Amino acid sequence: MFIIGDFARHGRVSVRMLRHYDATGLLRPAHVDPSSGYRYYTAAQLARLNRIIALKDLGFTLQEVCDIVDEKVCAGELRGMLRLRRAELEAAVAAAGARLVQVEARLRAIESEGHMPTNDVVIKSVPAVRVAELTAIAASFEPEAIGRVIGPLYDELFRHLGVAGIAPTGPGVAYYEDAPEGGGRISVHAAVQVSAPLQGGAFQILDLPPLDQAATIVHRGSMDTVLPTAQLLARWTDANGYRSAGYPREINLECPENRDGWVTELQAPVTRAQPDVPGPKGEGFGR
Repeated sequence: MFIIGDFARHGRVSVRMLRHYDATGLLRPAHVDPSSGYRYYTAAQLARLNRIIALKDLGFTLQEVCDIVDEKVCAGELRGMLRLRRAELEAAVAAAGARLVQVEARLRAIESEGHMPTNDVVIKSVPAVRVAELTAIAASFEPEAIGRVIGPLYDELFRHLGVAGIAPTGPGVAYYEDAPEGGGRISVHAAVQVSAPLQGGAFQILDLPPLDQAATIVHRGSMDTVLPTAQLLARWTDANGYRSAGYPREINLECPENRDGWVTELQAPVTRAQPDVPGPKGEGFGR
């Protein structure tokens, strides 16, 4: 048997923790000397201690830990439970990381307020282009909602194109529309330029109409960080007498494996804003 200090060293835990586990009934000593009160543990109890620590570190409450270890769960079942919990925690970490990216993007957008580009934005016409595409619905136009949809869409689209023997002839083109059902939902179109006959089926091949006027700007970096660039484009549009005519298209000019190296052109359809109409008797403008 081991005294509590030795058992704590072998288990890589504190004596205080062992005393707490004893008080809660989670890990009782194998023997307590009635005269001295010394706690003694056996080597076999390290197995229970390992299960307790693993479950606690994966976010289970002490009551949940007690319920699990007292059910005499076998090592295989416990491994399965731990893998599932690990996957849940990894997903939570990924989600937290994505939220941090969006917070950083919002901060950059705030920092760029008041800084109007002089030559970053170009007004041009965009010709019609033939694309193969898949479409799905996103819950909103928030970056996280779009990201959850568009990545899997492109993966599926390229699988279908490979099966059909159709090779892309130009960059990817992502574009967006308000979903028919409304409620803030967005129709997400993951498309890529192709040279092939029009068709439907597992995916569509269609001609994306031209844009007579588009305010365009190049974004460098992951699309998770596009917000400051997109808002800069919106401010320029408003300040230069244009009005938005729809969601910007995203033209994937360069897409290396490292997303920080992506180069994407935003093409926002615009029209010339109509001048305000004077009110009656010259009292103010507009409504």
